[in-house]
Amino acid sequence: MTPEFVMQTVRQMLMMAFWVSAPLLIVGFVAGVAISLVQVVTSMQDSAFSTIPRLAAFLLALLISLPWILRQMMTYASSILGDLGRYAR
Repeated sequence: MTPEFVMQTVRQMLMMAFWVSAPLLIVGFVAGVAISLVQVVTSMQDSAFSTIPRLAAFLLALLISLPWILRQMMTYASSILGDLGRYAR
């Protein structure tokens, strides 16, 4: 196994982790900004008001994107395990 091959494999792994987590992170960020804006406008600083909607948005995004995430992970795992002989060299 050459250093270039290892770097390419690690790069693919990190990019897969980024793309799989990106939709959930974006939804969490947008929900957090929206909740913070509502808190600033209404001067409400209740911790339950900031936590529960963010959690609900995150869970909804997870349920919606879960089939896509699983498909991406299965494709990546099958590509890694399909070339297992290549890693043994």
